[in-house]
Amino acid sequence: MSSSPRPGLERKIGPLQATAINMTQMCGIGPFVTIPAMVATLGGPQAMFGWLIGAVIALADGLIWAELGAALPGAGGTYVYLREAFGVRTGRLMPFLFAWSAVLFIPLIMSTGIIGLVQYLGYLIPGVADDGGTTGLGKIIGLGVIALIVLALFRKIGEIGKLTTVLFAIMLFAVLSVIVAAFTHFDGAQAFAFTPGAFSFGGGAFWAGLGAGLIIAIYDYLGYNTSAYLGGEVRDPGRTLPRSIIFSILGIMSLYFLLQLGVLGSIPLEELKTATSVASTVLEQAWGTGTAKVITVFIVIAAVGSVFAGLLGGSRVPFEAARDKVFLPVFAKLHPKLNLPTAGVLTMGAIAAIGSLFTLTAVINAAVTVLVLVQSLAQVAAIVVLRRRRPELRRPYRQWLYPIPTIIALLGWVYIYFSATLLSIGLSVGWIVLGVAAFLAYAKAEHVWPFGPKGIQESFAGAEEGNGK
Repeated sequence: MSSSPRPGLERKIGPLQATAINMTQMCGIGPFVTIPAMVATLGGPQAMFGWLIGAVIALADGLIWAELGAALPGAGGTYVYLREAFGVRTGRLMPFLFAWSAVLFIPLIMSTGIIGLVQYLGYLIPGVADDGGTTGLGKIIGLGVIALIVLALFRKIGEIGKLTTVLFAIMLFAVLSVIVAAFTHFDGAQAFAFTPGAFSFGGGAFWAGLGAGLIIAIYDYLGYNTSAYLGGEVRDPGRTLPRSIIFSILGIMSLYFLLQLGVLGSIPLEELKTATSVASTVLEQAWGTGTAKVITVFIVIAAVGSVFAGLLGGSRVPFEAARDKVFLPVFAKLHPKLNLPTAGVLTMGAIAAIGSLFTLTAVINAAVTVLVLVQSLAQVAAIVVLRRRRPELRRPYRQWLYPIPTIIALLGWVYIYFSATLLSIGLSVGWIVLGVAAFLAYAKAEHVWPFGPKGIQESFAGAEEGNGK
């Protein structure tokens, strides 16, 4: 039985567009608003190593996504991988829990882009943001931006791919402008003035803050998997998905390191720790207020592009689940003319709007902890299970040096999860418990496992299906 891709979604996204979608989602407003927090958390310029460690975890995890995405290219990404890996034993439980949680954590992560966007608007429009965060006016503007993004998503996937490529170019221009501006008055001694004793085991500032710092770093890297969510709309996914994931991680890692290094060498440490629009400050020091305001507009547009790309990919998760009758039927319906999952786009837009009303750090912690439990750790298990149970599955890409990257990803995600706040950990566990209760109620009503047959069949059994063509 073959169920993915099914009629409806069109394979219109090529390699360049897939990579652009990933990088646009990864580098929206994240590094522009989290550099001060990262420096404060890790106690000084040694924060640059926190980003490098985060890149290692992201790359190891990306290699998991690359193998699973190439072998199982369907809309929804993780939903498909968990269905194929665990459906035979636990029926619809694991894919249900992922869909249940993804509808929460994906738009929450996108809402952080809106929060950061409004902070930078504060540099352009007085009264939008202050030292305490966004003001009432800022929150209203944020809600309006989300509404515009949702409206922009109502177009055919071919048009969206072209639009995302334009947004990617804008993002690249904004980041490179800040990097160049920073290095025009770069002080190497300042950038590498590591805090004395920072790396001492047992009391160094770096090790004490590494866990919290990695939550920030991995948040900034999130998005390298967006093309995998669009697996049912990617051309030649066996080649395109692994390349788009790996190239986007390496590209963004390079940009982040240069950006972090440049900022550390151009803004005094104490000023940097409390900065609210650090990129605008760098630009103003180098080229004056006028140029800084113009490029800040591009930074804001880059943030819009990140949220746009994230909601684009995320909206496909409940769509695939609903087609399998694992989620509410309304999510399975496509727009009659545009071939897009209407309910997914609207629901995730609404949740992103709610998330934008909270503080940046609270939303990051809540979103990352839920993501680690139901996606990152679950996919570590999925790649191992599929390697052992389904060796015949066609794998256009096989993880390099397996299982070393898988082990690195596992250790990294566990460390990140237990470095989160106790409140975030408690909320993530509570959300999963609620999800299990909701699944049991659903399973009993539908008479599926554990109250009936498992109701899921492996969909990618043959070589041609595994290649996603």
